[in-house]
Amino acid sequence: MGALSAGPSQDPALPVRPGTTLTGRRCRELFEIQLGSRLLDVAARVLRERNEGFYTIGSSGHEGNAAVAAELRPSDPALLHYRSGAFYLERSAQAGRLAEEGLRDVLLGLSASTEEPIAGGRHKVFGHPDLAVIPQTSTIASHLPRAVGVGFAIDRARALGVPSPWPRDAIAVCSFGDATVNHASALSGLNTAAYGAFRGLQLPVLFVCEDNGLGISVRTPPGWVEAARHPLLAYFRADGCDLADIHDVARAAAEHVRSTRAPAFLHMSTVRLMGHAGSDVEIAYRTRREIAADLERDPLVGTARLLVEGGLAEPDELVARYEAEREHVLKLAMECTRRPRLTSAHEVMAPLAPASPRRVAAEATRVAGPAVRERVFGTPPEQEGGLTLAQAINRTLAEEMALDPGVLLFGEDVARKGGVYGVSRGLLRKFGAERVFDTLLDEQSILGLALGSGVSGLLPVPEIQYLAYLHNALDQIRGEASSLQFFSRGAFRNPMVVRVPGLAYQKGFGGHFHNDNSVAALRDIPGLIVAVPARPDDAASMLRTCLAAARADGRVCVFLEPIALYHTRDLFDEDDGGWLSPYVPPARWAETHIPIGRARSYGDGRDLTIVTFGNGVRMSLRAAVKLTAEEMSCRVLDLRWLSPLPVEDLLRAAELTGKVLIADETRRSGGVSESVITALVEGGFSGQIARVTSQDSFIPLGAAADTVLMSEWDIEQAARKLLA
Repeated sequence: MGALSAGPSQDPALPVRPGTTLTGRRCRELFEIQLGSRLLDVAARVLRERNEGFYTIGSSGHEGNAAVAAELRPSDPALLHYRSGAFYLERSAQAGRLAEEGLRDVLLGLSASTEEPIAGGRHKVFGHPDLAVIPQTSTIASHLPRAVGVGFAIDRARALGVPSPWPRDAIAVCSFGDATVNHASALSGLNTAAYGAFRGLQLPVLFVCEDNGLGISVRTPPGWVEAARHPLLAYFRADGCDLADIHDVARAAAEHVRSTRAPAFLHMSTVRLMGHAGSDVEIAYRTRREIAADLERDPLVGTARLLVEGGLAEPDELVARYEAEREHVLKLAMECTRRPRLTSAHEVMAPLAPASPRRVAAEATRVAGPAVRERVFGTPPEQEGGLTLAQAINRTLAEEMALDPGVLLFGEDVARKGGVYGVSRGLLRKFGAERVFDTLLDEQSILGLALGSGVSGLLPVPEIQYLAYLHNALDQIRGEASSLQFFSRGAFRNPMVVRVPGLAYQKGFGGHFHNDNSVAALRDIPGLIVAVPARPDDAASMLRTCLAAARADGRVCVFLEPIALYHTRDLFDEDDGGWLSPYVPPARWAETHIPIGRARSYGDGRDLTIVTFGNGVRMSLRAAVKLTAEEMSCRVLDLRWLSPLPVEDLLRAAELTGKVLIADETRRSGGVSESVITALVEGGFSGQIARVTSQDSFIPLGAAADTVLMSEWDIEQAARKLLA
């Protein structure tokens, strides 16, 4: 900066150079933002050297994104890349906050202080509830599907008359790096936005690719980002190292998205200075000439050149400003290291899984008015007689949609077809295509729509068509949905109930993908609720509980529906109707409410407790009747909730008999039975424990499936052995 040559003095109200809309005054303001962002990176390295800071991925070379923020509104929801520091500082300034406040936010995050305004020391993120910046913990690619969901929900909430945190004309902005465009999650997000626009949906999303040509040490081929962009997305390109250029192009891109309500792709070329992070030694994979070439394009120097050559500042003045600000930021950084940090597991986990059982119970008893119910149902479901599991879920979904205009039901084949198994049949006709709709075939996009809708005031109920398909997109639940309250201390929530038909034992329609019995990947996600109803009456009450928990506490729930039990009618004998249940009328919802983590017990046997869930409930009840006929007295405990496990009910039922048989239809390794045994042992149960499970195998077609799945006969034999 000190070597720049000053030009003739000019009016700061005029453009900083011919052909731009960026005035000299605005250029100086954005220079201050860029300067603050650069010095935050310096402070991060200093703090790390002193073991007082814990994050060094910086924004150096990407400071041009300050101009992107300048052309948006502080109420536009933003999901930011970890190199969007200047964007965050400019957004903070737009909201009328002092410059020091934005700097302090970031420094408190670097030093893991509990006073950091969003994550409270849990992670260094860009986020703030008053700035419409939604925190992202790993901005590699997983936030792009959510960004599309946010854009979708802005206009959809307005159309439904549902209150939203975003203004009517807001647009969503999502920033990411060039290497990210190759990730499956990014491709899902970009493709879904293009697909929606192609179908005429309003999807005001501005994708901002900050292209520095590197993914840590792996080079992005020149021209790849432009070549790989989706052809149906409006494309804008700017030099992110030239503040005037990025300012003008960002203005045009933002105006396009806001006026057309259609997505756009802003390609911003940048450089990466100071390496990927503090531990990165660039010279190991880059030449000195390449590093020097990036330094020549330093955007901070570029903005200084605009000011100096435009006669708006003297070189020595800017150098002095840099030195003074550096001293200020480093002093502020040292102050932040003295602020309190997390010191206990209780503190860390406090926002992870908020639970207010009384509010949930009250919420679960709410019902639409009589006139609305009559319009939706005609004949009330409580007058229909015995219902199957599928019918009970269908009627409950209708009840909830009648009650709450913000409930959306969507997924593959759920609307016109009514679901592969008819579970959502008739709901499109009752509630219209704005609330019941088919999506493209991409599980990441389905969950991304749900994530964006949930954080925008709606209550999504997405369906993943089969349990095996959920693994295609599990990070949307693990890394995005379940972590948002944790990393925002509840300031942002994405309530949702993910319906997943699954488990095995289908007749005539087999194979691994349609008979998946693995839930291990779900059960280790902190804070996630996993419900598995077996009986129709349980399904109705548990679904109401899950939706109530989503509303009251912002919880994320997976509602796992046993496909083989959807249309089951009989329990012991043909045409006995023993698996049907009448629909409980709303007047009795309070007394039949099923709290999260409460099991259901069948029978009063004193010899053996069979612990099970899902398809195992029906098999265990049938086995228990045979055993009772042989004078072996059994009771059956349906866990109903796999996460959290109903530990109290489990221990109580175990102590009543002193012998426990776990009938677990999941696999022997990594299955539910392992956790049940652990809970029994840790709870002090000293009786006998045995288990029967399915094999550690994928499930084949046809009758071969019976060779690897737990059977009713397996349960009987294991019980006899335990009771011998």
